[in-house]
Amino acid sequence: MAIPATIERWFEERDWRIRRHQAEMLDADDAGAHALLTADTGAGKTLAGFLPTLAAFSPERLGEGPPGDGLHTLYVSPLKALATDVKRNLLVPVEEMGLPIRIETRSGDTPSDRKKRQRAKPPHVLLTTPESLSLLISYPEAAEMFAGLQRVVIDELHAFATGKRGDLLMLALSRLRGLAPGMRSIGLSATVSDAEAYRGWLAPWGEIDTVRHVTGEAGAPPDVTILLPEEERVPWGGHAATWAVPQIMEQIRANKTTLVFTNTRFLAEYIFQKLWEANEDTLPIGIHHGSLSVEARRKVEGAMARGELRALVATASLDLGVDWGDIDCVIQMGAPKGSSRLLQRIGRANHRLDQPSRALLVPGNRFEFLEAQAALDAVEEGVRDGDDFRPGGLDVLAQHVMACACAGPFQEDALLSEVRSTLAYNWIDAEGWGRVLGFVESGGYALRAYDRFKRITREDGGWWRLTHPEHAARHRLNAGIIIDGEMLTVRFRNGRSLGRVEERFAASLSPGDTFQFAGLDLEVEAIKEVELIVRAAKKSAMIPSYGGARMPLTTHLADRVRAMLVDRPGWARFPDDVREWLEVQDWRSEMPGPGELLVESFPHDKREYSVFYTFEGWNANQSLGMLITRRMEDRGLGPLGFVANDYSLAVWGLKPITDPASLLSPDILAHEFTEWVTNSHLLRRAFREVAVIAGLVERQQPGKRKSGKQVTFSTDLIFDVLRKYEPDHVLIEAAWQDARARMTDVGRLADVLDRAAEQTVHVRLERVSPLAVPVLVGIGREKTPTGSADDEILIEAESLASAAMRADPLHDEARD
Repeated sequence: MAIPATIERWFEERDWRIRRHQAEMLDADDAGAHALLTADTGAGKTLAGFLPTLAAFSPERLGEGPPGDGLHTLYVSPLKALATDVKRNLLVPVEEMGLPIRIETRSGDTPSDRKKRQRAKPPHVLLTTPESLSLLISYPEAAEMFAGLQRVVIDELHAFATGKRGDLLMLALSRLRGLAPGMRSIGLSATVSDAEAYRGWLAPWGEIDTVRHVTGEAGAPPDVTILLPEEERVPWGGHAATWAVPQIMEQIRANKTTLVFTNTRFLAEYIFQKLWEANEDTLPIGIHHGSLSVEARRKVEGAMARGELRALVATASLDLGVDWGDIDCVIQMGAPKGSSRLLQRIGRANHRLDQPSRALLVPGNRFEFLEAQAALDAVEEGVRDGDDFRPGGLDVLAQHVMACACAGPFQEDALLSEVRSTLAYNWIDAEGWGRVLGFVESGGYALRAYDRFKRITREDGGWWRLTHPEHAARHRLNAGIIIDGEMLTVRFRNGRSLGRVEERFAASLSPGDTFQFAGLDLEVEAIKEVELIVRAAKKSAMIPSYGGARMPLTTHLADRVRAMLVDRPGWARFPDDVREWLEVQDWRSEMPGPGELLVESFPHDKREYSVFYTFEGWNANQSLGMLITRRMEDRGLGPLGFVANDYSLAVWGLKPITDPASLLSPDILAHEFTEWVTNSHLLRRAFREVAVIAGLVERQQPGKRKSGKQVTFSTDLIFDVLRKYEPDHVLIEAAWQDARARMTDVGRLADVLDRAAEQTVHVRLERVSPLAVPVLVGIGREKTPTGSADDEILIEAESLASAAMRADPLHDEARD
């Protein structure tokens, strides 16, 4: 079918053209196909995804009659801010074309009366999130509400497809296909690394040929440079890169709007404060992260949209899709951790396909310089990276089963067929399905005596229904996937909310203590239940420490850094101090090349140190440190502690490690790993999360919310019961799955062991090596929790560097 003239005229009036990929998306929809669009930021992906909807409501296709009522198009985004932004931008063409389309958003922030009205009289286009969609399908009105659904547009697909939110969305899509068999799915992304895998994610029953892959027109190459100190050297350690604050302020003054990205909320608050201290011109600078209140985030987003801010410090809360075309420059503080993430953030500048995005990378230390260079090279080559797909979580499946039951009775074989149609759950067999149903039915064998766990019941013919209507209300209060550490609301006495901080942090505060949050210095007045009452402080404060997962270094970027370390001719393009660092390392020791594991051992400060250069990320290295120190303890080596970063692990003890390969035998995953996870709080913490997601433990009850302490108490009791009486419980299995994959990164840990088995290069030195300095600077931040000794020494970076870079010959150096 031809592109409607109404749409063509609108493009012409704006001196735009309909790009090839936009027209191809309309062709795919007209042919009844699902589609995956991969295109650069600024290529008009969102408009391309909505083009079939705009065409359907155009006069040329609609005819003279009014449009029908009912939900026509569903838009799903990973962020509430993105849905709000898309609504604002989508309303422009709809209004200018005069199309009769009603557009609304739905999220946790939507008023309850509007949510109720949306179920009874939905708009033509509804913009929502995976969690809100899952809640929608839990209502009895779902069958009627979604019966006429034509398409689902999934924006920034790469941001959640490989995680539990992707599992939840995939299950919701399978339910929607059952309610609206003709529905088409559209996926949009700028940074997909494996398009075939994502086509499989979108395709029902894995029928990948039903999903067209549309590639976008090439855009202008980005203008990206690595910012280096003007007078100082690239730091040995640290991540904050505060050395760059004066240079960043110069950029803010020189540009109309600058977006400063950090990798954590803690660093966002810290950099914001440092920039404000250096802001002699009092330029308007804002801050945006996920712990701020909805009011504070909306205020900042509105100010940015109106062009009122000169700079904004942000975290991943603004990684995706928000269209602010007037941003001149993006600055990435610290290492980017992946080429796709860097490309996503770079694309926030200009946000136009035909204009280069300008960005600066600010490394916090020397390894981060190498990582930044590796990411820059990958971006220039157009190489993407990302997470691999994995089997779907059983806790998420249990939540979905409960959502379907809340909507009305379901037939077990029919629902199993829907579930199996998804990529994440095509492995579920009848036995596994029966275990999940049994859990939702009664909590499992060990818990079936307790009435509160009896949520659904089976009737003749394999039909399941709720045991009581109140279970539906309880499910909707508690359903969700994002399980942060328990949070307390920070507010002034007048009721104004600033956001939330972790419960464990708030519990450490007393009245009169000060801390920094939302860019303000605050003084604690009182802690009341789930609220932290504050007032403006009269003195500077300490900064709250946020928990949460660390951003992982991608395997692709790690491989690039390893290759750079042995590409000696390539060192010529590095700054003098970085090149000298590598040259002295190369002369004094070895370089950790691809396919091998370098281990350096040396004495320092009356202790024996060994550094393992794994390049597998902090999480895997932290786990490896826990396991190696256990083995050292068993073998009488007297471990004193360890410290990990993304690139290496350093352990120290009373006796030297003479055979590191023996510490890394593959059976460490069967013995020490199992013992560690089982006996530590790791499995308990994982169980707490899966128990909440699966609905076994409720955080929220009508009129009140359980504290983190109460939830932990409940889950610990249940965990102990199941470990004793039903160790193969479906949630114990789900907890193990999380503990292995997400909390300990056991897959990458196994990669280290494989390399160690193939080729371990062990170098014995008489003192610290240059490459070891960055990780040793972190000593004092991490400690082994158990062992024969405890070490809290702090090693000053410059004295370490002085010893490491001294190039006099060594007499007792040996290589294994």
